[in-house]
Amino acid sequence: MSARGTKPPSAGLAPAVVLAMAALLPGAAIAQTKTGTSMGQFLLIEPSARMTGMGNAGVAMAQGLDGVYYNPAAIAGASRYAATFTHAAWLADIRYDYAAGAVPIGAWGSLFASVTSLNSGEIAVRTVTQPHGTGERYTVSDVALALGYGRQITDRFSAGAQVTYAQETIWHSTASMITMSVGTSYRVSERGLHLGASLAHFGTQAGYDGRDLRITYDQDPDRFGDNSALPAEMFTGDFPVPVLFRLGVGMPVKLGEDLGMRVELDAFHPSDNTESVSLGTELLFRERLAVRLGYQNIFLQDTEVGLTGGAGVLGALEGIRYQVDYAWADHGRLGNTQRLTIGFAF
Repeated sequence: MSARGTKPPSAGLAPAVVLAMAALLPGAAIAQTKTGTSMGQFLLIEPSARMTGMGNAGVAMAQGLDGVYYNPAAIAGASRYAATFTHAAWLADIRYDYAAGAVPIGAWGSLFASVTSLNSGEIAVRTVTQPHGTGERYTVSDVALALGYGRQITDRFSAGAQVTYAQETIWHSTASMITMSVGTSYRVSERGLHLGASLAHFGTQAGYDGRDLRITYDQDPDRFGDNSALPAEMFTGDFPVPVLFRLGVGMPVKLGEDLGMRVELDAFHPSDNTESVSLGTELLFRERLAVRLGYQNIFLQDTEVGLTGGAGVLGALEGIRYQVDYAWADHGRLGNTQRLTIGFAF
């Protein structure tokens, strides 16, 4: 039998391999996410220990300063002056602090303001030629200042808005941005279903600027006799802020004369990640002691977060209401974070 009319096995397989690879390419493109495409990520760190214990599900039912981060409309029903302070032991020994205050203005609604700070502490400067350090030290710090307003439109519907100025600093270089957040809340009945929605941090793009980006430049390295140390500046690209749309539903449940429970489910649509869902519950005894459990960002691709838990104590002393909350959150291979929030209303 002549081999002239036969075809090598590889010749038949080649078209199949090419087709298989072509079929896989769209799947690979679809699998890509937008993670890492925005700056100002510290704006996504939730400040409330109470809400963190509930899986950071708070857009529908959280009220007062506990809820303004999730939904500016949460401040609408505030009837007292209030202040809250949060400290978090964040990942890699990073320090996170948050303070907020609320001022009721009668029938016009309520105002609130907040300050957020994230600081890495001092880090040794290392280079390729000096991997053990140059002797210099630098810090990375983020600051956000926010001002918001909320008003009760009807006995069931409220709305609010917030403007935030944020700045990121790496050593001597900074980037600044201004964002806007809006939210609404609707209560079906006093003891019934609560609905909430918010759009957070849509605003300007930003790029870094500062003396760390100023360099000397040799325009033509192959030419001798010209100035090889021209003053120049590197330009960084402008990046958007992380816009986040939240939609939530919550329900209070009466379990007994002294025992109640709140349940909430929130859905998230971020501009720089995949969609997810968070679920939280709070068990409240005599409006004094609270125990919380939650699970955050279910269905989020490549997530490292998950189970959350916490507890809180509420009380009053000489007309001043106080609340102390603690929360723990799992971050998978990164470890865990812990938050402590202290609040006052007077």
